Amino acid sequence: MKFLKKLLLAILSIFVILIAVLYITDTDYLIKAVRTIYLKGHTTAYLEDYKHFDNAIVENGTPQPWLNHKNYNSVSETERLKEINKSNGTVAYVIIKNDSIWFENYYDGFNENSQTNSFSIAKSYVSALLGKAIMDGYIKNLDQPVCDFIPEYCEGKAATMTVGDLSSMASGTNWDERYYSPLSITTRAYFDDDLTKVVTGLKVVREPGTSYKYASGDTQMLAIVLERATGKKLYNYLEESFWKPLGSENPTLWQVDSEDHDLVKAYCCIASNAKDFARMGKLYKDYGKWNGKQLLDSAFIAKSIKPRFAESPEYGYGWWLKDHGNKSFFMMRGHLGQYVIVEPNDNIIIVRLGHSKGEGDAIATFTSDITTYIEEAYQMLKQ
Repeated sequence: MKFLKKLLLAILSIFVILIAVLYITDTDYLIKAVRTIYLKGHTTAYLEDYKHFDNAIVENGTPQPWLNHKNYNSVSETERLKEINKSNGTVAYVIIKNDSIWFENYYDGFNENSQTNSFSIAKSYVSALLGKAIMDGYIKNLDQPVCDFIPEYCEGKAATMTVGDLSSMASGTNWDERYYSPLSITTRAYFDDDLTKVVTGLKVVREPGTSYKYASGDTQMLAIVLERATGKKLYNYLEESFWKPLGSENPTLWQVDSEDHDLVKAYCCIASNAKDFARMGKLYKDYGKWNGKQLLDSAFIAKSIKPRFAESPEYGYGWWLKDHGNKSFFMMRGHLGQYVIVEPNDNIIIVRLGHSKGEGDAIATFTSDITTYIEEAYQMLKQ
């Protein structure tokens, strides 16, 4: 009995020391990581993890439901699509043709209104909010220095960093984009309760505005810029600028770092559904017009969906760019295979949400699943 007591006391002592070390070394965010992710059987963020974080509500206004196409759900999924949807854990697959729902299906207990974490799809929304802030006069243009809003970046190379550099992933900071390392800054940002402290601690190590490097920290820094420029919480600015005007059918949630600091996780974590996510794809397809009203400047959109750097043709300003065959797509992308894929010339939008993107761990390039979702959608459209 004495041995058991000593053993329990030793275990308790080790646990207390471990917790103390985490706080002393400023890695106590790992406690939240273990509680919300690892103890639930996951090794990374997952579709419904938003339920375990603080969230701000983004309300919808008057719903504008999508119309169903005259050929709505008249064609079945191809065998190849069925296979990848099963193996990758798809929860939603939607094809929109000529602004009407041509095909939709939901899986694994999810439905058309189910909320799931969209991860980096949020980056496209934040870039759109930058365009809106310029349109509204809060920000001068893409070339306005970040220093005007964040004084920590007013010296050396950092002084030349612009808001456009943040939107196009060209800040030159030392952000390390690693999702599966518990000690990476990406993991810290996901679980830390003070994102401003995390982001303003970044160092500019390369000349800003000269090359592309995918970095979630750039979008998070842009969120700080936007809140300081507009004087509004970013979730409120999203609500008034896009979520309500675009006729979203459901309110959405946007994770914040904590109730105390109340800064959105701008690089990720808007929880919504396929058909409401598709609205931003339609807005960009139509160069900022919605129901005859110009919600976003067309010139800003035209710039956003073209590569900024010739050597990095896969990225514009907040949007991914991919040529396949004789077609050119732009898309919103999120961790684990969340996609809003747009082909404007064909007036096609493909949305896929799910648990996995399959084999490969490409962060700054394209995984093969994207090609499959595109090819099989077009195969169905031919039938």
